[in-house]
Amino acid sequence: MTPEETRELLTARRAELDAELGRLTAPPTETAAVSFGKRVGDGTTEAVERLSTTATARSIAASIEEIDRALDKLRAGTYGICDGCGTEIPEVRLEVRPAAGLCVECAS
Repeated sequence: MTPEETRELLTARRAELDAELGRLTAPPTETAAVSFGKRVGDGTTEAVERLSTTATARSIAASIEEIDRALDKLRAGTYGICDGCGTEIPEVRLEVRPAAGLCVECAS
């Protein structure tokens, strides 16, 4: 994959994630009482959903940071170099995970 193709792929993926993050972090349209009472009800369900949404939003934010790092590395000419050990990240890994900043060994 060429650097320009990689940049386009990463930029498109970042836009998708950014839209999803915006959807997840938008204020709720309906307000329900949030509580963790003894009985399962709307409040408890809403609280559990918010906890799940928060975890998902954090994961998406981390993915956006990873993509931003890869885009920075593309601009700097260091894309494909492992942040951990400084060796070249195999092309196969970058095809599967274009935003990867670590080789397989450093990632494990």
